[in-house]
Amino acid sequence: MDLQLAFAQGRLTGEGNDDVGAFAVRGQYDVESLECWWTKIYPGSHEVFYRGYREGKGIWGAWEITPFDHGGFHIWPRQASELEAAAESAVDKQPRESSAPQPLAAPQAC
Repeated sequence: MDLQLAFAQGRLTGEGNDDVGAFAVRGQYDVESLECWWTKIYPGSHEVFYRGYREGKGIWGAWEITPFDHGGFHIWPRQASELEAAAESAVDKQPRESSAPQPLAAPQAC
């Protein structure tokens, strides 16, 4: 899964892509309780509700589509080495027309 989240003034927003497809994220968070809740929206398809708590360098919690379709999750930020590897991988996939050095793609933070 590739996921970018933004936290500002109690609002949680973002977007990403996973095995199901592209999605948007809309929700809220509480700075004092470290709790957050959001909906992952797959346009034209379905939604998944998430509720979790920030702990250390990640968010742990549970997701639910229906009472019978649910599970746990853990989201953690990418480490610097992962960002560098992603940037190098993006460069390796670009077609090369000359022997001139290709610029690195800017890494995206989670």
